[in-house]
Amino acid sequence: MEPELPLEPGLAPLLAELKTLEDLYHAAYPDATLADFDRLVAPGFWETGATGRRYSRAFARQVLEQRSGRPAPATWQTDQHHLQRVGADVWLLTYRLHQPGRVTRRMTLWRREAGHWQTVYHQGTVVVG
Repeated sequence: MEPELPLEPGLAPLLAELKTLEDLYHAAYPDATLADFDRLVAPGFWETGATGRRYSRAFARQVLEQRSGRPAPATWQTDQHHLQRVGADVWLLTYRLHQPGRVTRRMTLWRREAGHWQTVYHQGTVVVG
C-alpha cells in the first residue's frame, strides 16, 4: 500500500468539507440531487473520464439524471485523500476511489467564489495492478 501524502497543518477542516462536497458532486450517496450538481458544478466544468474521453458539464448532468438510484455508500469507498492549494481560492483534491470491479485515482479542482464552492474540472484514471 502506498503511504499517505502529508497534509499541510490546518487543512484538515477544509479537506473534510471538500470530501463531503465531492460525494454530492459524484452522487456517491443517496442524499445527492440534481440541485446539488447544479450548485456544485461550475458552468464551464469539464472532465476527463477514466476512459480518457472528455465530457461536458451537460453530459455529466445527463448521466446523473438518468441513473436509476444511487450506489450504496458501502460500494463506493475512498482513501488516500490529499488537498493542495493551486491558486487563490483554488484547491486540488486527490483521492483513490474503490468501486465494484475497479479502482481509480481521482482529482477535482475546486474553486471558492463568492463564498461558494464549485468544481471546475475532474479526472479519473484507472489504477492497473
